[in-house]
Amino acid sequence: MAVLLGIDTGGTYTDAVLFDEEKGVLASAKSLTTKHDLAEGLQKAARAVFEARTDIEPAQIALTSISTTLATNAIVESHGNPVCLILIGQPAKSLDRAGLRQAVGSDPVVFVDGGHTTAGDEQAPLDEEAVVAAVRRHADKVAAFAVAGYFAVRNPGHEQRVREIIRAESGLPVTCAHELSSNLDAPRRALTAVLNARLIPLLQHLILAVQDFQQDMGIESPLMVVKGDGSLISAETALNRPVETILS
Repeated sequence: MAVLLGIDTGGTYTDAVLFDEEKGVLASAKSLTTKHDLAEGLQKAARAVFEARTDIEPAQIALTSISTTLATNAIVESHGNPVCLILIGQPAKSLDRAGLRQAVGSDPVVFVDGGHTTAGDEQAPLDEEAVVAAVRRHADKVAAFAVAGYFAVRNPGHEQRVREIIRAESGLPVTCAHELSSNLDAPRRALTAVLNARLIPLLQHLILAVQDFQQDMGIESPLMVVKGDGSLISAETALNRPVETILS
């Protein structure tokens, strides 16, 4: 019998369910979500569900899936980790569009020369020295970086190069706007990148907690994360694009 393990981490409670595709719910358990350390509440609920069905062995778990409102709550409550937004070839007035200034808040924003034209040609060389200086100045104050270049959907070269520099200089997570949206509205893409970058450390904590539980219990099933539309993505994809878990 193939059994699925589902874990839902909300703002108040964490729920765990053992589910059989033919028989339905086999067992369920609930625990308070421990925001200071998600692993505590998560493991308490997950272990309790196995204690409720001692006939189910961890090796029988065919799939582990996570759903969570952590991303939604973080945005609604204006929480999340501090990020540095690097805008390539964009004017300062772009902050006043698409709610970008409000979303960034007091987090640092850096403008560097570069960007592309509508045809994908380079409108100006990328100022790599300015990027290096910005990373060194802000890396110890933020949890991640967001990068948005002018017409990067036509040519993502400058965004990709900035990502390389950030990783080499800091090792921090980087979100490039062109990977999340094909929208030509540069401030809107920058906004999406900022939200995504803020959520990476939050979702990483949750996924690592589940992976630790799987290892402790001897569960070797794939780990998937529920998107906002109800479909599943791999844990690796969710770590890179946690914004997709909004409304999960």
